[in-house]
Amino acid sequence: MGTHGNLIIGQSGGATAVINASLVGAVEAALQDTRVGQIYGMWHGIQGLLQDEITDLRAQPAQLWSEIKRTPSAALGSCRYKLKEHDLERIIETFRRYEIRALLYIGGNDSADTVHRIAQAARAANYALQAISVPKTIDNDLPLTDHCPGYGSAARFIAMATMDSTMNTLSMPWHYPVKIIETMGRDAGWLTAAAALGKRDERDAPHVLLLPEKTFHPDRYLAQVEEAYRRYGYAVVVAAETVRDEHGQALGAVGQVGVDAFQHPLLSGAAQYLVELVKERLKLRARFDKPGDLQRMASFCVSEVDREEAYLVGQAGVQAALAGETDKMVTLQRQDEPHYHCTTTLAELSEVANVQRLLPEDFLDEQNSMVTDAFLNYARPLIGEPLPVYPRLERTKVTL
Repeated sequence: MGTHGNLIIGQSGGATAVINASLVGAVEAALQDTRVGQIYGMWHGIQGLLQDEITDLRAQPAQLWSEIKRTPSAALGSCRYKLKEHDLERIIETFRRYEIRALLYIGGNDSADTVHRIAQAARAANYALQAISVPKTIDNDLPLTDHCPGYGSAARFIAMATMDSTMNTLSMPWHYPVKIIETMGRDAGWLTAAAALGKRDERDAPHVLLLPEKTFHPDRYLAQVEEAYRRYGYAVVVAAETVRDEHGQALGAVGQVGVDAFQHPLLSGAAQYLVELVKERLKLRARFDKPGDLQRMASFCVSEVDREEAYLVGQAGVQAALAGETDKMVTLQRQDEPHYHCTTTLAELSEVANVQRLLPEDFLDEQNSMVTDAFLNYARPLIGEPLPVYPRLERTKVTL
């Protein structure tokens, strides 16, 4: 990126509780460097860019950025838009018109693919452009990075939601003794696994995890639920919305409501299916909780570690562009000494785009229904402050 080159920033995909921290990290890094000319923002990502919906971020009040950093969702607006071939020529023409020499795009797998394609198009057009992908996804499934900003806060939410919803079940376990909690996560079980972060002994929920990496078998599921119910008087199951049967069919396909721009199924119905199976086969009352968008952007469950790392990758994205890097994604590299923290490096987008990192085998027990200490040790630093411990009254019966 040459001196006084202009920078443009966009946000893409499902918004999170900390995606704005990455935006602020990038803007503040750019504001502090005299090599950056104009700082533009695209409204609603690439989709807005194609419609010339561009804003001047330098014109924003300086004090606004510290407030935006702590605001959930995408301040610039987001999109799910898959580039068409004719879009690329139009994007490069727009960059020429605005003299944009650096692109930062904050998003997940599909966004990485978008940046990769734009970088290739710029190279083919002999247009000097530094195109950097800044990671973000609660799915935590980007390769070559220890974890993804957004995951730590979503993981904290799911862990606490599981703990709190279980407390309600415990208050009247005979009323609805079986509870299903459905999480997001597409094809990777990282978020579902996070439900176990508050589990301290075998009595605690969750009792069963249903992960998209593992084939769903109805009889096995029912046996696990029944065993937990007989042992503890209730059973809590946390299931990914994309759990699939032996035919590769998502359990939620019965409620599928189409696909997004990248042809990912828009599913609903996994939790309902699991509840109906319990009611029909085990004759137990069951219900489900579906946190939906709350798990992605609940501001009251933000991990401060997550927020600061989101800010860090935004800063690193600008620094990479100023150093002349292109067609790269910022990655987080874990350092455990003298205490947990992360540094940043870069990865080739050709090795990131459209690649998913699934939950490793050693993060699951032999039954593939609960996490191991390896997962807990991995995830606990990401969720910030320790989770609360809920005490239990001793059942001391009074006899006269």
